[in-house]
Amino acid sequence: MYPELCRIGPFTVYSYGVMLVVAFFISTYLAKAKAKRDGLSPDILFNFCFMVFICGVIGARLFYVLENIEFYRNNILDIVMLQKGGLSWYGGLISAGVIGPLYLKIKKIPVYKILDLIAPFLALGQAIGRIGCLLNGCCFGKETPYGIYFPVHDKIIFPSQMVSVILMLIIFMILRVLQDKPHAQGRIFFLYLFLYSLKRFFVEFIRSDNPAVIFNLTLFQIISFIIFCFAGYKLFALRKKLIT
Repeated sequence: MYPELCRIGPFTVYSYGVMLVVAFFISTYLAKAKAKRDGLSPDILFNFCFMVFICGVIGARLFYVLENIEFYRNNILDIVMLQKGGLSWYGGLISAGVIGPLYLKIKKIPVYKILDLIAPFLALGQAIGRIGCLLNGCCFGKETPYGIYFPVHDKIIFPSQMVSVILMLIIFMILRVLQDKPHAQGRIFFLYLFLYSLKRFFVEFIRSDNPAVIFNLTLFQIISFIIFCFAGYKLFALRKKLIT
């Protein structure tokens, strides 16, 4: 598609990197506005989002590099070429999921209250980020005569990225509506994990960039299944909790 948006002198502006930045600022802006309405400090929320974003990108990149270690073993410098794509969402979720709650506990801020607040906007950011994947040509679907021609692959490919965009926007709207209704702390965040892992499990069937590892399932389908079960259990456990 359009992996390079433009060139400014010796610098190249990559679509993937631009959409990643756009996703961060739009999601953070909306989350800050929501925090202000809820009586929370927008500055603390911005600091939290920025730290989680950086940790998430680092974790996502490391996970992706480990997935493709054979390539990066012979192309060491490409490890830092984030503008060309190559982030694994679950790697980012793991790293941000460790550092984020630790930061909140140090600041003595209720963890689930913040996670519930940012969950819908996290889904929105993912939707915007997948547009970057479409422009970059990564996270691609299966070859088909009725898809979109990707010059980078020299094939007509089903745009699985747009399926993810649409589904993540739907998840965003569901979470955003429920967010303004009375709910037990943690319910919105675990519902995000539940819906995202379900979405990712089925989208993997129309993608062709991840090989099957066991039972004809990809690594990300296995991870999605585990997270789906965990989130489902947490939602079940919260069903009788008092509304807060």
